[in-house]
Amino acid sequence: MGKFRFRKRKQKLHVEREIPIRTMIPNLVTFMAAASGITSIRYSCQKQWSLAVIAIIIACVLDGLDGRVARMLRATSKLGAELDSLSDFVSFGVAPAILVYYWVMEVVTPTSAAYPFRGMFWALALFHALCCAFRLARFNIMIEEGPKQPYWKHFFMGLPAPGGAGLVMIPVIWQLHTESDVLQSPWVGGAMLILCGVLMASRFPTVSVKHLRVPAKFMAPALIFVMFVIGMLVSQFWMTLGVMGILYLLSVPVCGVIYLRMRKQYEAKPPVPQPAAVAPNA
Repeated sequence: MGKFRFRKRKQKLHVEREIPIRTMIPNLVTFMAAASGITSIRYSCQKQWSLAVIAIIIACVLDGLDGRVARMLRATSKLGAELDSLSDFVSFGVAPAILVYYWVMEVVTPTSAAYPFRGMFWALALFHALCCAFRLARFNIMIEEGPKQPYWKHFFMGLPAPGGAGLVMIPVIWQLHTESDVLQSPWVGGAMLILCGVLMASRFPTVSVKHLRVPAKFMAPALIFVMFVIGMLVSQFWMTLGVMGILYLLSVPVCGVIYLRMRKQYEAKPPVPQPAAVAPNA
């Protein structure tokens, strides 16, 4: 009798767990983002710069969707978070670094003054990708540690990975718009790899659009401006992307000034007195 009960209990433990299909959708979006980043590497090796940039932009869009889809479907998981970090490293760390490297190597010929330093440009590409990996690892740790000071909610700590990918591609985007080889310089590309890598790995505050709010009286002008930007993207795609990248780069020092003011105001406030502990009744 006891042996029969043991077998019955063991059979219950082996009941297969069913997983809803909806929980797989956010991970599929993340896989699509990673696939887009890997495809960008392929186009970079083939020197198809426009397709390489577009593939990274598609990865940015999908990266912004997977988290929202997961929350909407109530399908957030640790597996999804880990997949998202790996996808971001490939799409916004490796793919842009490979793109800029092959883009500058196109003009580094044996007669070029930068030819003896061609190994250094590969080191800078590695530096950018590794800074992205460090930034993503630190971001995951900060999520586990909990919230920071309240003024940090308006900023990212360091340049976010999609932002770093967008900024490092600014010279490539402007070349696609102007069709001029002036910016296709290994020194320009190397400087962008260093700048964006340092900003991603640093603790410098950068703008976070998650907590931006538009006053109700400015809603109509904001919608008109958004429609104007969409029209410009349709008619002047590369120029509009280049302008947006430059404005985003200029926002970095502005965010630094605003952050210092907000921190100074927060630290100047008197500490809130904590209520005295009441002893429990005997």
